[in-house]
Amino acid sequence: MTETTQKQTHGFQAEVKQLLQLMIHSLYSNKEIFLRELISNASDAADKLRFLALSDSSLYGNEGDLRVRVSLDEAAKTITISDNGIGMTRDEVISHLGTIAKSGTKEFFSQLSGDQSKDSKLIGQFGVGFYSAFIVADKVTVRTLKAGAAPDSAVEWESAGEGDYTLASADKTSRGTEIVLHLRDGEGEFLSKWKVESIITKYSDHISIPVEMWEEGTAEREEDGEKIPATEGHWKAVNKATALWMRDKSEVSDDEYQEFYKHISHDWTEPLSWSHNKVEGNTNYTSLLYVPKKAPFDLWNRDARHGLKLYVQRVFIMDDAEQFMPSYLRFIKGVLDSSDLPLNVSREILQDTKVTQSLRKGCTSRVLKMLEKMAKAEDQTEYQSFWDEFGQVLKEGPAEDHANKESIAKLLRFSSTHVDTAVQSVGLEAYVSRMKEGQDEIYFLVGDSFEAAQHSPHLEVFRKKGLEVLLLSDRIDEWLMQHLTEFDGKKLRSVAKGGLDLSKLDDEDTKKAQEESEKQFAGVAERFKTALGDQVKDVKVSHRLTDSPACVVTDEFDMSTQMIKLMESVGQKVPEVKPIFELNPEHQLVRHIADVQDEAQFKQWAEVLFEQALLAERGSLKNPATFVSRLNSLLLSLAK
Repeated sequence: MTETTQKQTHGFQAEVKQLLQLMIHSLYSNKEIFLRELISNASDAADKLRFLALSDSSLYGNEGDLRVRVSLDEAAKTITISDNGIGMTRDEVISHLGTIAKSGTKEFFSQLSGDQSKDSKLIGQFGVGFYSAFIVADKVTVRTLKAGAAPDSAVEWESAGEGDYTLASADKTSRGTEIVLHLRDGEGEFLSKWKVESIITKYSDHISIPVEMWEEGTAEREEDGEKIPATEGHWKAVNKATALWMRDKSEVSDDEYQEFYKHISHDWTEPLSWSHNKVEGNTNYTSLLYVPKKAPFDLWNRDARHGLKLYVQRVFIMDDAEQFMPSYLRFIKGVLDSSDLPLNVSREILQDTKVTQSLRKGCTSRVLKMLEKMAKAEDQTEYQSFWDEFGQVLKEGPAEDHANKESIAKLLRFSSTHVDTAVQSVGLEAYVSRMKEGQDEIYFLVGDSFEAAQHSPHLEVFRKKGLEVLLLSDRIDEWLMQHLTEFDGKKLRSVAKGGLDLSKLDDEDTKKAQEESEKQFAGVAERFKTALGDQVKDVKVSHRLTDSPACVVTDEFDMSTQMIKLMESVGQKVPEVKPIFELNPEHQLVRHIADVQDEAQFKQWAEVLFEQALLAERGSLKNPATFVSRLNSLLLSLAK
């Protein structure tokens, strides 16, 4: 007996074992979705064969009509789902059924908590496809033959879902894959023809190839004195078998749109929104684009492919065609069907064609309009839900898509001093509508966290004047603000930068008082500058502080503290940026230090005050031990 005909036992990949345990314990609340997943896989196999047959029509053999068939055997307690698609080789069977070849798989499993309700949602986002068979089956048998391969290379895979599987040669002469589910006790409802037909109609009506079930023939009979001839049994399509995206919008129900989304995304939650459009003109195409409700587990995985399903004249070309959607919209799922691209189009050909650019522009515009509609809705619950899931990805947009920068900016949401919670719910348009008379800039502050930003000394004068400040704390925010410098003709200004001028909002008496304070305190500022030496770029009187004694800011054209942290966190070397030290001349501590005559002790006080301000701004010091020692020394001198 040869190696390929001999039955061999193999162990599952560790992640598969873990997933099977979850499946067997019925994490899916809706068991019937196993049929949707397996029919969806069969449809994909047909799509792949159709694509490969464009360059090699012999792959069809004598069977050119693609279809999926579902058979029920009540006596054997089995359901069989078979297709005449691309099929698999022995190595592909091991790869597809013995391992989970998804980037980010380990990260996904690390998120599982053991809480069934939480884990089931994660599994729905992961997309388990074939393994859903074990929800209802205690044994699964797969027989498959690759299109164009010799019949003696057919493979049989079998497993009870307990940690291993067997491989052997299969008795199969036709191409495609046949999956036999040996149902568990208590799952007999899925042997009902009516039940299975209703599931197919519910979940797979949109599949573009026929999903067939056997229709029994009838014997010759007589009705009202008229003989009705006998009919033969035949395979009958249960679904509509037309590409859903090519149907008129008025003919497609919301339920059908939602089920189609689950089919193409392998997500089991309903989408948040969708847009179905047929465009005719210089470029002809149909798009069906979805905004998911939940972020996929691999959204931040750099190796994961994201994009649309590409069809050309209803012929499937590729999954995850990323050329038609910018990276900041990589969470969008959907289908794009073009009649202007060649059938033999490849990823390489797609890179720089005018048609691709036109399709990308059209799809991007459609998604932004969809999001804008949500953002303008009276009830903001839906858009807030979207923002909480995908907001950080959308913040990549202003840097990536200059042409749509203003449209993207309107969709952005931030925390703000206008609200008390960390929820990012304030848009730039709402901010502008609340601006004070005479205010011509949009103020923002980037901090390590919402709490750090909310309690920053930089905000003191803004609270005093009743000026709203956007509070930014996401890792991407500092980078975002390097590119989003203006909105609605108004500059965005960091309140942690030097050069901040609020005098235009002050009355004449306040301006005169500030000028007088600067003159009187000029000598003290110079004394601080001498004491601190090359640690600071400058020492100035502050007009932004009301309660704190001092703060540090960066010069208007220097790299900000948060940008330095961001670059250092990814291993980038950054040039030294010396801060500007600002003093509050009205603060009792600053006045006390100004009165210290002993220069050595004054220097100690200046160092402590400066490092205190650095700690508040940066969250850490290069040499905290020296700061503590210096502070203790001053405390001891006061205690004497």
